[in-house]
Amino acid sequence: MAPLSNQQFKAFVGLDWADTKHDICLQQAGDDRREFDCIPHQVTRIDEWAKALHQRFGGPIAVALELATGPIVSVLQKHAFVTLFPINPAMLAKYREAFKPSRAKDDPTDAELALDLLLRHPERFSPLRPQSAGMRSLLSLIEQRRELVGDKTRFTNRLTNALKQYYPQALEWFDDIDTVLFCDFVTRWPTLPAARRANRKTLETFFHAHNCRRAQLIEGRLESIRCAASLTDDPGIVAPHRLLALMLVTQLRTALAAIDVFDREIAAVARALPDFDLFDSLPGAGPHLTPRLLAAFGEQRDRFRGADELQKYSGIAPVTERSGKKCWVHWRWQCPTFLRQTFVEWAGQTINKSFWAGAYYRQQRAKGSSYQAAVRALAFKWIRIIYRCWQTGTRYDESIYLNALRKRGSPLLGNLGLPG
Repeated sequence: MAPLSNQQFKAFVGLDWADTKHDICLQQAGDDRREFDCIPHQVTRIDEWAKALHQRFGGPIAVALELATGPIVSVLQKHAFVTLFPINPAMLAKYREAFKPSRAKDDPTDAELALDLLLRHPERFSPLRPQSAGMRSLLSLIEQRRELVGDKTRFTNRLTNALKQYYPQALEWFDDIDTVLFCDFVTRWPTLPAARRANRKTLETFFHAHNCRRAQLIEGRLESIRCAASLTDDPGIVAPHRLLALMLVTQLRTALAAIDVFDREIAAVARALPDFDLFDSLPGAGPHLTPRLLAAFGEQRDRFRGADELQKYSGIAPVTERSGKKCWVHWRWQCPTFLRQTFVEWAGQTINKSFWAGAYYRQQRAKGSSYQAAVRALAFKWIRIIYRCWQTGTRYDESIYLNALRKRGSPLLGNLGLPG
């Protein structure tokens, strides 16, 4: 990245954002003096402030802040003369602690430290370049879906606990409770006595209507319902937990419906993006992981200078710490955890769908690696392969990679049963 002084910025701004106001530290190019200001989080006031800066300095302005997305970013990106430089919050926090070991903190100081980082270490920061509207929409949809899945998990955990207090049999009759089948069952028969009063025909019709037609499974449930004994008949326990269970079922049902809506929208948006076919060709990707992998790589091919940068950024590459005679290798603690989870989940899916991936996984397990360590090692190799496909715009072809292994005389070929 070229030094900021060579980019003809007329002024530099450090901005500490908040929900209701934003603290600002301003320094004009070629001047060591710094000015402090604070503006409310109101679109008109932020626009007025930005336009006033442009009128005052008459040229491009560099703004350093701890965000790459968010309301303040959206407002500032409307102005062509503003260039945003995102700063990692962890980096700014460590920079603050270097000068204030007491960890004293205030917003104007953080704004000045952001400005200081940008001016003193310009090679560390790249200007924010938004991706296409379609890709940004996909990223936002995937993030929001993840929040909905978190809501679903919270609802199911609370529902499980509520049912254990008075109606544990309902949990035994179904393998999964995050389903419409389970929600409908608890809504219709929210207590064990209610379920026991239902006649056989009614229960069979209910299960058939929910595409559950295995006679043995239905018979087992009916027998269990008939023979079940109540955990308690105390109305002081049953009544409040029954009400709580019904409310949680309503919330869970809403979350499940919302996830289905997001899945359809994610699929539609992902298919419209140019690189969809490239990631759709990956073994084990499927309808859920293909959009996540597509969003993980994005569409800016100069974003990562090599596969190793993506391996480190995603948290797949391990960290080595050395001090004297000591050496410690561990996984990365500071990384986008959902991104790392995406690569690990996908790598796990490829074990039974890619010949060489399955052989490599078994090789790692034979060396004593745990499942998680073996899958992370597999994800490390996959990122290097897919990065090359992404850079060249080429769909993944298993036969091409197997031929490459053969030319290198890879020991994996023996595990695959292929001649070297």
